[in-house]
Amino acid sequence: MDVSTIFLMAADAVLLLHVLFVAFIVLGLLLIFAGKAYAWSWVRNPWFRMIHLAAIAVVVVQSWFGVICPLTTVEMALRAKAGEAVYSGSFVSHWLENLLYYQLPPWVFIVCYMMFAALAAASWFWVRPRRFD
Repeated sequence: MDVSTIFLMAADAVLLLHVLFVAFIVLGLLLIFAGKAYAWSWVRNPWFRMIHLAAIAVVVVQSWFGVICPLTTVEMALRAKAGEAVYSGSFVSHWLENLLYYQLPPWVFIVCYMMFAALAAASWFWVRPRRFD
């Protein structure tokens, strides 16, 4: 296995981690609301809720300051070290990238992130987490 293949595999792993991070934020909120409806006690776990709220807060703060996500930066650096053009690569990376990256003005993302964060913050009051033990 040559070095460029290792860098590409590492870039794909970072991209997968990025997708999982996004899925945690999006699916986490959906599960919180579903947990309210179905009385799932685990959605009231304060650690889960704090980590979830912190994750979307990081995204919002990055968007306010125009900071590119560190996962994106690392992925692009690994692809560059592999000698690839940024965002070209394996079948898996192609489809995962299409799920994450859109060509829209930055303000659209800022508004979307802030609205999502507002929902996540509202869920804190609508689906109250248990107290920390």
